[in-house]
Amino acid sequence: AGLGATYHLTKQGYDVTLLEAGAHPGGLVAGWQTAAGRAVEAGIHGFWYPYHNIFGLVDELGLQPFTPFTRSAQYSPAGLEVESPLFQEMPYLPTPLGTFIYTRFKRLPLRDRLSALPLLYAVVDFDNSDDAWRRYDGVTARELFKQFGVSERLYKESFEPMLLVGLFAPGEQCSAAAALGMLYYFILAHQPDFDVRWCRGTVGEMIFRPWVKKIEQLGGRILANRRVSDVQANSNGAVTAVICGDEAFAADAVMFSVGITGMKKIVAGSPSLRQREEFRNFSNLGAVDVLATRLWCDRKIDVLLPSNACFGFHPTTGWTFFDLNALHDEYRNEPGSVIEADFYHANQLLPLDDAEVVAQVQQDLAGCLPAFAEAKVIDHSVIRLPQAVSHFAPGSYRYLPTVTTSFLNLFMSGDWIANRHGSWSQEKAFVTGLEAANQVIDYLQVGQKAAIKAVTPDEPHIQAARQLNRAVRTVTDPLTQFWLP
Repeated sequence: AGLGATYHLTKQGYDVTLLEAGAHPGGLVAGWQTAAGRAVEAGIHGFWYPYHNIFGLVDELGLQPFTPFTRSAQYSPAGLEVESPLFQEMPYLPTPLGTFIYTRFKRLPLRDRLSALPLLYAVVDFDNSDDAWRRYDGVTARELFKQFGVSERLYKESFEPMLLVGLFAPGEQCSAAAALGMLYYFILAHQPDFDVRWCRGTVGEMIFRPWVKKIEQLGGRILANRRVSDVQANSNGAVTAVICGDEAFAADAVMFSVGITGMKKIVAGSPSLRQREEFRNFSNLGAVDVLATRLWCDRKIDVLLPSNACFGFHPTTGWTFFDLNALHDEYRNEPGSVIEADFYHANQLLPLDDAEVVAQVQQDLAGCLPAFAEAKVIDHSVIRLPQAVSHFAPGSYRYLPTVTTSFLNLFMSGDWIANRHGSWSQEKAFVTGLEAANQVIDYLQVGQKAAIKAVTPDEPHIQAARQLNRAVRTVTDPLTQFWLP
């Protein structure tokens, strides 16, 4: 978000200063090297088929950081559960038939899969509008799936694992609105949307460093180790300066591109921000713990597919593991397997020491592929990330900021901002950064706005169903407003 806004505004001739609290631009996605010179990062980040704006960015920068699109698998303690094909290579079927027919379930019975069909009404009804968010946000994802008749087994073996690795929390802790938005964008909107590719190294090395270099060549200034503590505003309601400890940076416009946890800390210490209810309301939002591990093994282990999601190992924790020998250039010829294993909603794992974490990770990997039990871990990286990723809890939507704020020239961006674009995760962060840049251009009346690529339109049958549903709602909603939604 921050780099996206900075890049576009520097291209328009603005004098931009990006203040980075950490040692490297990009926050948790930046990546770094261990003392032994091994590349690590705070978890692996996928780049999904509908990331149109990010793919456009890397093309513009002249980068080729990505692997080809890869297939993925899903494991439980019983072994391999699901194999996903490359959906873009399969004959195209109207949504959701491609996802339903081409996904290869090893154990989940057909009758359980068919129990998802009534849920299609909620998919049609949830059109990412403000009204739809308010209707569904007060309900948990688990309640939604139960209400629409999803079988217990389908929920436990399919939907909840998707929530744990997509929204980073179990269904009873996820907003139904967020669940529908995430599932539609990544899986249900169009057949190839679930296809994903990965960086051939750390995102920091492959994308952020050349991006930062380009920004600096354009005149942008990036200052690391600058933690924002306050803003100064004038009587007209415009921010005039950003404060970082003893330093003050004069500003004609300001953008916050900060996660929920960091933003709450800034507001708590800022007399200017905490006077305003919209910023105090961030205290009603939360974030989720993540544990990122990387293991170097003494032997090569045959991993069927490079990216894998897992369920059933920990009741409220989802996790993924990746074969970096297949994904990262630097490990392609490594004599032993290099495995990244990332755990989401991992609060109960963070107190473990490194040796205990490594033992637990190896045990879980062996539950998927028994050969991991015989391997020896010769090196490891353990990165604990408390309160690191956005938590879309039931009832949280009312507290999410929009790009604009009550300050005339202070704008917000990030993956937790409420907007109508429809994207999620890294693509949404980048898009909201461009939206914030466009607000600056509107405010200061200098430069050309960024052209933001829209998500691919709904398929005709979904458009028709949504139009019909809206027409019915105009008649029925006034009759049902008495009842609790």
